Amino acid sequence: MSRSAPTRPATGPARPEDERLPIGATFGYGFQHVLTMYGGIIAPPLIVGGAAGLTSAEIGTLIAASLFMGGLATILQTVGIPFFGSRLPLVQGVSFAGVSTMVAIVGGGGGIPAVLGAVLVASAIGFLIAPFFAQIIRFFPPVVTGVVITTIGLTLMPVAANWAMGGDAEAPDYGSVSNIGLAFGTFAIVILLSKVGSGVVSRLSILIAIVAGTLIALALGMADFSGVGEGPVFAFPTPFSFGAPTFEIAAIVSMLIVILVTLTETTADIIAVGEIVGTKVDRKRIADGLRADMASSVVSPVLGSFTQSAFAQNVGLVAITGVKSRFVVSAGGVILVVLGLLPVLGRVVAAVPTPVLGGAGVVLFGSVAASGIRTLAKVDYKNSMNLIIVAASISFGMVPIAKPDFYDQFPTWFGTIFHSGISSAALMAILLNILFNHIKAGTPENPSVFVKGTASKAVDDDQLDDLADDGVLNRSTRPRTAADERHDGAATT
Repeated sequence: MSRSAPTRPATGPARPEDERLPIGATFGYGFQHVLTMYGGIIAPPLIVGGAAGLTSAEIGTLIAASLFMGGLATILQTVGIPFFGSRLPLVQGVSFAGVSTMVAIVGGGGGIPAVLGAVLVASAIGFLIAPFFAQIIRFFPPVVTGVVITTIGLTLMPVAANWAMGGDAEAPDYGSVSNIGLAFGTFAIVILLSKVGSGVVSRLSILIAIVAGTLIALALGMADFSGVGEGPVFAFPTPFSFGAPTFEIAAIVSMLIVILVTLTETTADIIAVGEIVGTKVDRKRIADGLRADMASSVVSPVLGSFTQSAFAQNVGLVAITGVKSRFVVSAGGVILVVLGLLPVLGRVVAAVPTPVLGGAGVVLFGSVAASGIRTLAKVDYKNSMNLIIVAASISFGMVPIAKPDFYDQFPTWFGTIFHSGISSAALMAILLNILFNHIKAGTPENPSVFVKGTASKAVDDDQLDDLADDGVLNRSTRPRTAADERHDGAATT
């Protein structure tokens, strides 16, 4: 007599990220992911397109292509196929890391074709090294990545300032009180909305502020949407719509630096979202995620877009909402694909007055710099040369921003690499990190006076307590400290 197998109670998915929600909730939460990253995904094509002197219609095409590719990359990353995709709730989109480098390539005379060529080749190299990246990631600790991310935000500030002034230096109203006033009004709306008790409103503060600032500009006669209707409402991104890519060695080298930073960021995001979701992340999963990142970045320039990377703000959204399903993010990817098939939306965004974008950009780009500073806060500065690595690298990266003609007398290939603050800072940070933290030979115990400057300058609780006992400080008019609690406890005893 055969024994039937015992029945097992129905259980949920083996992994938290494999949970499937009702279709309505899936697309509702997916749309929230799109709204969270929408401002970030449209900013790079706006900046690069503006630097290249593209028309509003052409910038609209760039934006549509970026949305479309972001959606495809998100679906690949979340759904996954063998060897591609981490199968985690990660939203993909155009990486901010390459913006200043792409602007430098455009400024060097290569235009959009040179940017697309550099992205294509550098991403292909990134794809090849993705499985081995875990071996070299030790050269990209927080002291390096923090410098790079901080520099990205700082190097974008001139863009925000230019937008706030009107965007066109030849225009008669460039830098006018009305333009800067509109930018400041948008900035103020972002700040006020960020303080609102509603988490949804706070997270969407930049997008809402752009809409509000545009409505104000319309009321003041400072916005022109007459060109929105010029072109198709629905269109599939055309391959090489900006011409065949061109390949310049210096541009490729600059973009390869960006790719290495992008791989580092994506690795960190995969690990972070794995911890948030509560699932296992091993080396194979990281490699699959990086391959998806780079494969999307290789295809991206064919359709007129740029490097793809995981969006850190959406990792934060997963933590805030507690919705861990990767299929929710896949639904967000589907929404991005649909938006990318509607170039009319890109033309609407391109028609938003540049002062409005400038006001929002101050906060948006500043938040990038703040993220880098937060990363730098994790660095151990005690008895190490990390302080001088940070100081020298950020300063080196700021040189072409403070003095844009600094490298004008150098060869073109050199200028293309070092006119980008991000490339300059990244190269310096990588080299100094290797010199001070990996090459130990010949390094004395206290190698520089800078080490002495890394000690904390804070006054500790016991010192404050001594000052209070001496009558220098009034204990009742300063914040209570741990020393106060110990003092009171001893007195009671």
